[in-house]
Amino acid sequence: MSAVSGVSVPDRARVVIIGGGVIGTSIAYHLGHAGERDVVLLERDRLTSGTTWHAAGLMTCFGSFSETSTGIRLYSRDLYARLEAETGLSTGFRPVGLIEAAASEGRLEEYRRVATFQRHLGLEVEEISPIEISATFPYAATDGLLAGFWVPGDGRVNPVDLTMSLAKGARMQGVRIVEGVSAGGIRTSEGRVTGVETSAGFIECEVVVNCAGMWARQLGATHGVTIPNQAAEHYYLLTDTIEGIDPDGPVFEDPAAYGYYREEGGGLMVGLFEPRSAPWQLDGIPAQSSFRTLPPDWDRMAPFLQRAMDRVPVTHEVGIRKFFCGPESFTPDLMPYVGESPTTAGYFVCAGLNSVGILSAGGLGRVMAKWITTGSPDVDITGFDVRRAQPHQAARSHRSARTTEILGTVYAAHPPGTQLTSARGIRRSPIHHELVARGGFFKDVSGWESPDFYDSETLAPQCDPSWQRGDWWRHWEAEHRAVREGVGLIDMSFMAKFLVSGAGAGAVLDWLSAGAVDGEVGVITYTQWLDDEARLLADLTATKLDVEAFLVVASDTAHGAVESILRRATRGRNAQVFDATAAYGQLNLQGPRSRELLAAVTSADVSNEAFPFRAARWVDIGMARALAVRITYVGELGWELYVPAEMTAYVHEVLCAAGEPLGLRHVGLHALGSLRLEKAYRDYGHDIDNTDNIVEAGLGFAAAVDTERPFRGREALIALQAAGPPRRRLVQVRLTDPEPLLFHGEVLYRDDRPVGYLRAASYGWTLGGAVGLALVEADEPVTPGWLAAGTWSVDIAGERHPAEVSLRPMYDPTNQRIKG
Repeated sequence: MSAVSGVSVPDRARVVIIGGGVIGTSIAYHLGHAGERDVVLLERDRLTSGTTWHAAGLMTCFGSFSETSTGIRLYSRDLYARLEAETGLSTGFRPVGLIEAAASEGRLEEYRRVATFQRHLGLEVEEISPIEISATFPYAATDGLLAGFWVPGDGRVNPVDLTMSLAKGARMQGVRIVEGVSAGGIRTSEGRVTGVETSAGFIECEVVVNCAGMWARQLGATHGVTIPNQAAEHYYLLTDTIEGIDPDGPVFEDPAAYGYYREEGGGLMVGLFEPRSAPWQLDGIPAQSSFRTLPPDWDRMAPFLQRAMDRVPVTHEVGIRKFFCGPESFTPDLMPYVGESPTTAGYFVCAGLNSVGILSAGGLGRVMAKWITTGSPDVDITGFDVRRAQPHQAARSHRSARTTEILGTVYAAHPPGTQLTSARGIRRSPIHHELVARGGFFKDVSGWESPDFYDSETLAPQCDPSWQRGDWWRHWEAEHRAVREGVGLIDMSFMAKFLVSGAGAGAVLDWLSAGAVDGEVGVITYTQWLDDEARLLADLTATKLDVEAFLVVASDTAHGAVESILRRATRGRNAQVFDATAAYGQLNLQGPRSRELLAAVTSADVSNEAFPFRAARWVDIGMARALAVRITYVGELGWELYVPAEMTAYVHEVLCAAGEPLGLRHVGLHALGSLRLEKAYRDYGHDIDNTDNIVEAGLGFAAAVDTERPFRGREALIALQAAGPPRRRLVQVRLTDPEPLLFHGEVLYRDDRPVGYLRAASYGWTLGGAVGLALVEADEPVTPGWLAAGTWSVDIAGERHPAEVSLRPMYDPTNQRIKG
């Protein structure tokens, strides 16, 4: 036992949690309930310090298209309602209800879609009229409001009381909570945590959990872990007493007015999420900021406060008790950082909650405890995964620019096509300027700039985010049809690329991969990486370049996760990993005339006999060299060309010159999406994730189980296949009416029963209607016969539309176009 100033810490614990806010205490509570009681929580000041103590205390679930986020919030709400019975300490939870107001047609469409989605997940929500809004929350001026969305089970909670109740519950399970002790550096051995230095002495441990809130970035940096969250000013106003106000009145939110409103102390709280925020302490959060309040910037905030108060006019009629400003922590993409660090095994993070820490804490605590005690989360964490964080995002200028914008997106409308505009242009393809000159409309792709479509007519592309068709759709359609009928060029230089080499490289990749990748040289293999239960960890390709050399290519969103898995798997195995993402441009030629174009620029024989499907060859293109891989992600004849970065611009020029008489068209990511969804190709992190096993994802064909070759998850996969068709299965969906549009989250019905929702969708220009992928769950095996026996429809914003559903790709199900 070590001690300082009368405060002692144990010499050893299995888990050390750093941070005693609502997140840290929730993880401690759930670890105790999971049977992990050898836990120490360290709080350098007092519990609730940082941002928990001044949180507004909303407990609302409405507004998310994420199954994970919705589930986390629903669990939190349920926990807060029952925790007092366990601990004897009230959480202050009161289910007073929530009204979310829609003040525009765009928001109304969005909220109707969200309501349909979240109702399917168990949230009780109904649309109400402006008259009903007034009856429920009489202080609101309803002029300009089109509707509201009423969630009776939502409400409010006391953040300090909640944290204390969670802490007591943790202590009741045997968890030790120590205040007044700060954490310092960590010790590691062979890439794994072995202990934590503290102000009261060293604690040997196996797991560290960084729950340091707005200090998480600074603490993580000392541990070699990137967590680019940043504090910003966050405001709420408290009015004087309002006569007759109901203390159990509902929470009211009008995002268009930047405001949320609830009763507080006999008056009203008016909380704000202004469109442009002010980052706080970019050079580092001072240690003495545990219970810090900030001087409000009245001049900056006056226009936003005026608009919020106009929505609830009574706030103009009473005095102002306090205009509070305190720091809140935000991340570059408004998603939290959760999970195990990519650099250090046993180092977990749960931070960057973007002002929704209170309403997420219960569910996140459960998820983290499950992850720490079993080694795997039981929810889709692909959007939350801390491994997505990139070092450049921690740069001061990046945090300044992005945080200024990101807070405002909390209350912004989110129609399809919405993009962030700050901290852009950092990562660019070697041919970026050429694509700009061709009219590319760029989108942010994991920090890369990549064209979504091209306006080759005006060279001044415009795309207004909308739930409806836009004028730019004609460019999208033309690009889609160019790939189906001619030849298209897609710049995919943003794809994650890793060179894995050494005598042990083949054995490592064969163990990780469900597909047999260590076979013949010059062959690409589409494969999945599985966990021990045959659930998906990654979906990628591996090309054997030489006896001891491989190229692994994954999506941009999986970059950090795949690199982490590779580096841990190759440690001590006589294999090396090199991140070659920036070393190679990637130009994909796809379409029935792609062979004709490639043949025009190379001396290599690209005939079907000499260059069959899945072949990989180094070829000359003009005077340059490129790795040509015959593979497709769009369902057509095609090649992926991996070109040294310094030669990519030249190769692009050669291809464009030779492709002009063939009608070569540059193709953006929107067409890539519609093409791949017509073919029912999967995208990890979008329509498949870590909760799906390989059979449920419909990818069992890619696994090689017909030999004795061992690979991770093999035994589980064999058992799954022996069990027959699963009751949970990814299927392709197409609307039979060409007019309605699918995006994400629309609920799928078999007869009159909801059985799943669209995980990803687009418009199938070749198939003649909206198309997507949905995960269905049934009471019996999902077979072609079961699909055929049902009448299928999709609920879009409360209206049902007929659909057809298939296990096989609706476009070219026999792959004739790919292999010809």
